[in-house]
Amino acid sequence: MAKKVTGIEELRSARRAGSWLLWAVFLFSIFVNLLMLTGPLFMLQVYDRVLGSRSEETLVALFVLVGALYGLMMLLEYARGRVLARFGARFQSILENRVFEAVLRRAVLPSERSIPASGLRDLETVRTFFASPVILALFDVPWTPLFLGAIFIFHPMLGWLALGGSVLLIIITLLNNWLTNTKTLEAQNVSNRAHGFAEQARRAAEVVRAQGMSTAVTARWQGLSEEATDTSVKSNDWTGVFTSMSKSFTLFLQSAMLALGAYLVLQAEMTAGAMIAGSIMMGRALAPVQQALGQWSTVQRARGAWSSLGELLEKTPVLPETHTLPTPHANVSFAGVSVVAQGAKFPTLSGISFYLGEGEALGVIGKSGSGKSTLAKTLLGLTRVAAGEVRFGGATLDQYDPDALGSYIGYLPQNVVLFSGTIAENIARMAINPDDEKVVEAAKRANAHDMILSLPDGYKTIVQGDDGQLSGGQRQRIALARAFYGDPVLLILDEPNSALDNDGSVALNLAVREFKAANRAVVIMTHRPSALSECDRLLVIDGGRIKADGPRDEVLKSMVSNVENIKKSLAQATSS
Repeated sequence: MAKKVTGIEELRSARRAGSWLLWAVFLFSIFVNLLMLTGPLFMLQVYDRVLGSRSEETLVALFVLVGALYGLMMLLEYARGRVLARFGARFQSILENRVFEAVLRRAVLPSERSIPASGLRDLETVRTFFASPVILALFDVPWTPLFLGAIFIFHPMLGWLALGGSVLLIIITLLNNWLTNTKTLEAQNVSNRAHGFAEQARRAAEVVRAQGMSTAVTARWQGLSEEATDTSVKSNDWTGVFTSMSKSFTLFLQSAMLALGAYLVLQAEMTAGAMIAGSIMMGRALAPVQQALGQWSTVQRARGAWSSLGELLEKTPVLPETHTLPTPHANVSFAGVSVVAQGAKFPTLSGISFYLGEGEALGVIGKSGSGKSTLAKTLLGLTRVAAGEVRFGGATLDQYDPDALGSYIGYLPQNVVLFSGTIAENIARMAINPDDEKVVEAAKRANAHDMILSLPDGYKTIVQGDDGQLSGGQRQRIALARAFYGDPVLLILDEPNSALDNDGSVALNLAVREFKAANRAVVIMTHRPSALSECDRLLVIDGGRIKADGPRDEVLKSMVSNVENIKKSLAQATSS
């Protein structure tokens, strides 16, 4: 049995994939840190040799050499920064499809739908961290002992002062981590909630404006925003304390080094050049620690993003590979299916069993909240089954690749969603290169062809998601055309005529009739009698259980009081 890979292990594996780039950065770092000795050695030579010999030729030669060495260091510093940027980009490219797919899969769950998706933003945060100066500081930290050791060579007292200062600065860094980590994560979470609420308000802007909710919604958002700002300021206050403390202490330490060096020069225990060189070298030794402390907020955000990404990938493991199956026959069976929503005390569906054969249309009716939409999502494989099994074409749903299963099923959701793109692309399910013939064919079956042609740019008309450019009926026809695209064998229609006029309803019934005639199956969830005209059977759901199942007219006669009126409506819809 294959070992389960955790989310953090996936992240580590993606990081290891670019480890050769880190080795290149390490190699460049060796030469960069060796070249950092240029400044101290130059000062040592100027004070102890040039000033003593008063040789201008020596000064010029040393200056030219130093210029060349600093030029080389600039190239190496640039190179390792660019290599790190590519390491971060490689890490993101390895995981971005996996994270995007995980975000989509999590968004299907009702418990996750209201939570702002941060997976891609977390991935971007980690990528930015890998390309940040903090990582370069980590490569420079191992050289700190070398610089401290060189100071000991100048004089042991200078070395001990530098070592003590370094230890104290590291303690300040660890205290910063311990005291500010929780506050930074809290600020990040509150900020995410504020952004999530703002996005919800933006999407529902029409309702907010029409219902006079602007003041209330603004007040709620302002409350979240102020809380986010307050926690962020408090977190930054703590980080600022340690940053200013470390900066002031470093400056004091450099002055202390100069003072001690000057004393040792007066005592004739070292030269003036060694005094200046020791002070510069101590600055080089402490620079990585200072840089890490100055960028500590970046480190904490990256740590939070890393943990969040690991949790996302842990909760959404990679789907197992499936065997490629042929196009299934249009038959569906539910056998004792029960569905329990996360955190719910009672099942949404309980003991659902029925069979739908080829060339049949099944109408599913029931009160709001009875479980009709849950049944549709269960058949689509979007909802996990707690008990029983669902079979499509004789195979359980988990035997199909999700994209392959989706290509066999045409789905019209209750809440229509269009994507930013052309109408043709939306009908073609956002394919990169839509099949024009199939797009037009699907549009005609949904009675949307003439409507689309009447638009300024026809099938090339750009739709900006939910921008309100199209009416509800137009959007539903386009979504219905999307359901017909690609020659599916099963149609699942959830309230398919809720926004359609009479002509649209007639076209829908005709399309369903032709679909059945091609030996395919249809499942219709509806409240409207006109949508039942082509249904051969009815399934009545109440409280997540089947209350009635049988031929349409028999079920209507036994379950509905105004059955005669409904039959007249059905007859009119059928004759139309």
